[in-house]
Amino acid sequence: MGSLSPVHWMIVFVVLVLLFGAKRLPDTAKAVGQSLRILKRETGKLGDEDDAPAARARTAPVSADAQERLRALEEENARLRAAADTARRDEHEAR
Repeated sequence: MGSLSPVHWMIVFVVLVLLFGAKRLPDTAKAVGQSLRILKRETGKLGDEDDAPAARARTAPVSADAQERLRALEEENARLRAAADTARRDEHEAR
């Protein structure tokens, strides 16, 4: 019960030809191939985009104003997380 025998593959091929027609099968195969190439290209770009900000951050100088804004945002983030933790704890205790 492992793989399909050559007779099974012939039956599958005949059914595909009957369903889609001999003209549409090459067009369908071409479209599937193009879709796979596009998918590979786009997923490759995702990895490149993830690496790019880290590389820019290492090379770009940061101004004092940007450092101050970053520090303020980090403090605000810490306050928000503390507030969310407190709210979760209060909600849990209320149950």
